[in-house]
Amino acid sequence: MKIGVASTWALAAMASNETGPGGIRTVGAARAEMEAFLYPRPVAELYGIGPAQARTLTTFGVHSVGILAALPESTVQRILGGRTGRLIHERARGIDRRAVVPTDLPYSASAQRRFPIDTLDPATVRAALLSLAVELGDRLRNRHQTARTVTLTVTLAGRGQVIRSRRLDGGPSAHTDDLRQVLYDLYADCGFQRARIRAVTARCEQLQDAARTPEQLSLDPHRDDQLRTESAIDALNRRFGAGTVGPAAA
Repeated sequence: MKIGVASTWALAAMASNETGPGGIRTVGAARAEMEAFLYPRPVAELYGIGPAQARTLTTFGVHSVGILAALPESTVQRILGGRTGRLIHERARGIDRRAVVPTDLPYSASAQRRFPIDTLDPATVRAALLSLAVELGDRLRNRHQTARTVTLTVTLAGRGQVIRSRRLDGGPSAHTDDLRQVLYDLYADCGFQRARIRAVTARCEQLQDAARTPEQLSLDPHRDDQLRTESAIDALNRRFGAGTVGPAAA
């Protein structure tokens, strides 16, 4: 499990994507600590920002959260719209007016893989995408949630980003193989040939209670076998610790 600790909901959610020893990442309440954590990040990593909004900001040269925070609020509102611009500008400055309610489950879940060196190897990237699907699927099933939409952010060697988003074809799901397939498809949609990849980030969005998600009968023996295997893997990982059992390719 990954835990982010910070003075606001949004900062804590972002911190949970970069956990340290023990699975906990803490961002201090001091202004300097918040800015050091938040400002260097690509604008697409800001909690609550959508892919289209991130693309719009980057076309205006707003590539990092720090640049966004330095802009006048009125400028951001002209770019993104009044209410949305104000909200995104506040998030960039570390302001989140929502009260923290411990019983509420998150509305999104994300994970990231950064490569030690920029990679050209498609197999390395696919292994990272599989690893993201395993981690997010496990997290959603433990929370008893399902995701309706998956977003993939690919960070390139020059720090540019390509973002793709798609709804799951079979409806909301927390199954690893469903997440894996949509991440593979989203990466293929990017159409990279010889691009050097620095990092990949996956975000599951529009989360909902798994108990309210209908499970459609597949009538597919292969899928049924996958789901039974997934249940066995989940049971082993709950007993012996997360990541004990998983695909070797990851």
